[in-house]
Amino acid sequence: MLSEQVRHAFAASIETKQLAAERLAVPIAAAAELIVQRLLQGGKILSCGNGGSAADAQHFSSELLNRFERDRPGLPALALTTDSSTLTSVANDLAYAEVFARQIQALGHPGDLLLAISTSGNSPSIVRAIEAAHDLDMPVIALSGRDGGQAGALLSGHDIEIRVPSERTARIQEVHLLAIHCLCELTDSQLLGE
Repeated sequence: MLSEQVRHAFAASIETKQLAAERLAVPIAAAAELIVQRLLQGGKILSCGNGGSAADAQHFSSELLNRFERDRPGLPALALTTDSSTLTSVANDLAYAEVFARQIQALGHPGDLLLAISTSGNSPSIVRAIEAAHDLDMPVIALSGRDGGQAGALLSGHDIEIRVPSERTARIQEVHLLAIHCLCELTDSQLLGE
């Protein structure tokens, strides 16, 4: 019965979120502190992802640049997923794996931060984005799932991984969105107070 499938999906999402709450509260809080630190030092937040993760990168960027739940000045955030001319020219002239790295090389600075989103951690474009960020001494906040993949293996001590404890893409993406909302809320509370 279709309604039973819906109930099962809700139950699975809730179960994943409960498990994630235990494991991810500390890294999400640390990531929010790093975001605010970089913003207060004059840096900007670059974000990227593919497919649904591209939408999450854009969602995050828009919440910072415009507002989350409270009015405040816009914060410098840029989703690297939105410029179709740049994306297609880099993909055509170089390789799709370079679509975010090329933008990081041109737009990024050591005081900036990269939010890299990949449910598997194995997207070549995300792996290259992390490498490009590291080349500029930019820390990385990685939203991932499963075992963290190649992206997780690249992370170093000044990076933060928010790895969802799930193998299912849909469950991982659901927690990624919640984590993004937590990052926005914690950023605002640090900047504006409770």
